[in-house]
Amino acid sequence: MPMPRQLNRLEIAGSLGDLGTLLPLAIGMIVINGLNSSGLLLTIGLFYILAGWYYQLPMPVQPMKVIGAYAVATGMSALEIQASGLLMGMFLLIIGLTGMIDRIRKYIPLPVVRGVQLATGALLMAQGVRFIAGASGYQTLQGMAEPFLRAQTLAGMPIGLIIGMAGAMLTLLLIENKRLPAGLMIVGLGLVIGLVVGTHAGFENVSIGLYAPAWFPFGFPAKADFAFVLFALVLPQIPMTLGNAVIANADLAQTYFGANARRVTPRALCLSMGLANVFSCCVGGMPLCHGAGGLAAHYRFGARTAVSNMFIGVVFMALALFFGPHAVAILHLIPLAVLGILLFFAGSQLAMAMADINKRADLFVVLTMLGITLAANLAIAFFIGIGLSYALKWPRLTV
Repeated sequence: MPMPRQLNRLEIAGSLGDLGTLLPLAIGMIVINGLNSSGLLLTIGLFYILAGWYYQLPMPVQPMKVIGAYAVATGMSALEIQASGLLMGMFLLIIGLTGMIDRIRKYIPLPVVRGVQLATGALLMAQGVRFIAGASGYQTLQGMAEPFLRAQTLAGMPIGLIIGMAGAMLTLLLIENKRLPAGLMIVGLGLVIGLVVGTHAGFENVSIGLYAPAWFPFGFPAKADFAFVLFALVLPQIPMTLGNAVIANADLAQTYFGANARRVTPRALCLSMGLANVFSCCVGGMPLCHGAGGLAAHYRFGARTAVSNMFIGVVFMALALFFGPHAVAILHLIPLAVLGILLFFAGSQLAMAMADINKRADLFVVLTMLGITLAANLAIAFFIGIGLSYALKWPRLTV
């Protein structure tokens, strides 16, 4: 039975729930890596709208985190990022069109899926705390906890901590409130803070116009670009995308929406992400995915239908088409501590998906994957989790 569609406060609040994941890497890749802001924001908006139209659910749009984090940290060129997006897009299209992803999915045990969800949730929560404490990589590069606020302290305390603690309390008070949705109130509060005490850097250049994205704004990547990013970005990203954005996301959609998530299959997710990444490469955007953390964020803050996708998609497309390169100045109005709050609660929602794990051996797999993710990365944890899950089926091995 299809769910009713209506743009209300909860759908709007839910549509904003994943900004904590999306905006920092998007802005970082525009400012540090020189990606085309019009193409990047247009791709995000278009991807949101088309994903909502096809899946008929609040389907998330997120940056591919391995590629994004490494690219920002090392200052990689826009052409190299484009090459990684094109390779990821082609890989996803191939395994989706051939049905290979369905065969892969059959061999991924449930504890591994839950391990991916728990580990991703923990990473999101940790990143949220870093944003609030002013300790994220982006804030370190800027040299300030809140680089776009004029005040850095209030009554001797870091302003990010004050915003974070107040916002967390407000979220806990309103998280189940349908009249005053937490996500809407938190982002609204952030915008008010940005307007009142923000630096408003770049506002003098903001002008409304019509900014069409260029086709291959940096040219086409060279063979050397493809060869380099294949090993530096794409191979480390593939297991995280398969584990988090395909398998864990399909599982989570079924958990949240049941029969209404019938279109959210691993094959469909591969195809939609593949098409989005090929298009994003062509207009100078960033590699994108349907991360399970994003679905948890949208759901936690109230989104239940595709209407939330349409709303946030139109917002991003309007920023791209009417503000173009000046849209980043508007996005900087939201303090990083506010994005940290959204990240923290989205992560907690995703991590709680492991609540149905009650066998000792399965729980051991999940916790082992969490430990490996925190010590190394999710890609390694994914493969070790699969091997460990099958090994523990052997009667001689016990935990």
